[in-house]
This record gives sequence, C-alpha cells and structure tokens, in this order.
Amino acid sequence: MSRLPVWVAALWWASLSTIGFLVVPLLFAHLPTPALAGGMAAKLFSAQTWLSCSCGLFLLLRSNPSAKGVPVAQQVLIFIVAGMLLALLSEFAVAPRIVARENLRLWHSVGSAMFVLQWLCAALVFWKLTSTKPEN
Repeated sequence: MSRLPVWVAALWWASLSTIGFLVVPLLFAHLPTPALAGGMAAKLFSAQTWLSCSCGLFLLLRSNPSAKGVPVAQQVLIFIVAGMLLALLSEFAVAPRIVARENLRLWHSVGSAMFVLQWLCAALVFWKLTSTKPEN
C-alpha cells in the first residue's frame, strides 16, 4: 500500500501523455473531419479532467501525516493542487469557449498550454514520489 501513491501518480502522468500526445493527434490524423475529431477529443479531455482530479485528490488525501500517509514535501503538494486547478480551469473555462468556437486560435492555444503545464505538474509529482527514499 505504501507504493500506491507512486502508481496513482504514474497513472496521472501516463494518462495525460497518452491522451494528449498520442490519442488526440491520431484522431485528427485518421477521422474524416476535424469537427468529428474535435468532438471526440473534447470527450476524451473531459474524461481526463476527472481522472486527473481523482488522482490529485487521492494523492492529497494520502499525503496527510495524521492519516499515516506517505510524507510529501510541500512543493509536491503545490504541484498536485496546480495540476488539479489546471485541469478544472481547462474543463470549465477554456473548453466551453473552444466548443463554442469563440476566438478558436486563442482558446486552443491557452488550452494546449494549460495541458502541457498540467502534464509537467504530473511529471514532477511522479518524479518526486519515485525519487524519495522509503522509510524503514
């Protein structure tokens, strides 16, 4: 059970990597229209938001010292919260503007940047959790 946070961090980072850097580009390369690919990508990114928030919430709950969780440095907690906030902002502030095709170039760029920042947060959390030495 003590390695479970590492697995959850790995799931968070790997799911972001797979969706954002493999699956969505393949959708746009192989589906007949960009509109069809965009609709499917929106559904995948929405599902990814909830997976990211679930992983982040689990990691925050497991980092609670009173719950005998894994001790996590303050800077790691900041990256967990930042990743969750980026996911939620993408879902509720950016995605509706992309779907509405409101200034599409701007909002797609903002959403892409936020996705990369979330990916970096997840990567840093995973890195920090795997580089800590387990207690005896």
